[in-house]
Amino acid sequence: MPAPTEPLPGGAGYLAVFAVREFRAVFVAHVMSMLGEVVCGIALSVLVYRTTGSPLLSALAFAFALLPYVVGGTLLSAVADRYPARRVLVVCDLASAACVATMVVPGAPVWLLLALRCVPAAISPVFTGTRAATLSDILGEGDLFVLGRSVIRLSAQGAQLAGFAAGGLLLTAVSPRAVLAITAASFVGSALVLRLGTRRRPARADGRRGALLGDSLRGMRQLFAVPRIRVLFLLSWVPPTFVVMSEALLTPYSDRLGFDSTGLGLLMCGMPVGAIVSETLAGTLLGPAGRARLTLVVAVVCALPSLGYVFEPSFGWALALQVATGFGMSYGLGLDQWFVAAVPEELRGRALTVMAAGLMTAQGLGMAVAGAAAELAPVHLVVTGAGVCGTVGSLLVVARVRRGGADPSET
Repeated sequence: MPAPTEPLPGGAGYLAVFAVREFRAVFVAHVMSMLGEVVCGIALSVLVYRTTGSPLLSALAFAFALLPYVVGGTLLSAVADRYPARRVLVVCDLASAACVATMVVPGAPVWLLLALRCVPAAISPVFTGTRAATLSDILGEGDLFVLGRSVIRLSAQGAQLAGFAAGGLLLTAVSPRAVLAITAASFVGSALVLRLGTRRRPARADGRRGALLGDSLRGMRQLFAVPRIRVLFLLSWVPPTFVVMSEALLTPYSDRLGFDSTGLGLLMCGMPVGAIVSETLAGTLLGPAGRARLTLVVAVVCALPSLGYVFEPSFGWALALQVATGFGMSYGLGLDQWFVAAVPEELRGRALTVMAAGLMTAQGLGMAVAGAAAELAPVHLVVTGAGVCGTVGSLLVVARVRRGGADPSET
């Protein structure tokens, strides 16, 4: 039976989520695999650079963690509903562990290292979508589900911060291949926690037959045929596409103003810190109705801090703008509840897989566009333009949500 759908009174929502034993297992596994993913990116980038001396190939070690998302999210999304969730999660973790373990083999050519990097990225949206759908089984479809998704996002931001620090420290003590071996072990650990700590549940799509590719594409057509689901996809993708542009240009911006590496590191921490603080406050202090009322407003204003770059801010102001930008990501709390309510249960796994894949792809494209624009115009003006375009784009999406009385916050 699913857990109760409402949090405990008195602002104890997050405590109620952690009171569910299965969620604690999912949380621990998520932290382990997320730390492994972040550390893997750092170690592989260093290994490729030391092997080739090529900044481009070193950067591709990071880029290949994002680009294959669209492949997995499009062609493999039906996996999330066709097979039992626990099996999917464990197999995804073990496949990632096998790829990273292969990277440890001495003398592995760079092309093989980069190809192996693509495999976990391709299956990651399937893992993410399956886990998100499983949370609705574990926590129900009400506010506990929303808070559970919030905890997963918060821990991802925290793991990103901790992973960068841990990766740097590990690389001062051991070789990149040793760090990759530790990463492989973290994926195996995540698989064990999920296998032992969660229940076996049947597949959502009982009796569904046919080729995986055809089933995935058919499910996507079903999802995008529903106006409410279609516009909620846009709401989940459009604001982050423009929000990440300022983060993508922090390195050249720091160089332009003469910030040292410490300053750049602090600026990179600004957006995750803002996201963690804002989402924690929203999840703790606001109930479902309050978060729903703020969702569309926050989605529109989350790109506004980027407009401050028109003044070419100093370090302190730039850090404040990054933290303020991170605050805007708390709109996902309300969006999650609307989305799970709009999607039929038999399509929920693939819907959340497509959402995750689209989000990562949109952010990757946003970063690429920002970088290309910065080749032609000053960085601070590119970030300012991203703020303008993001605000306008978000307004258009919100107008579509509200059109015809379709605002989910009013239902």
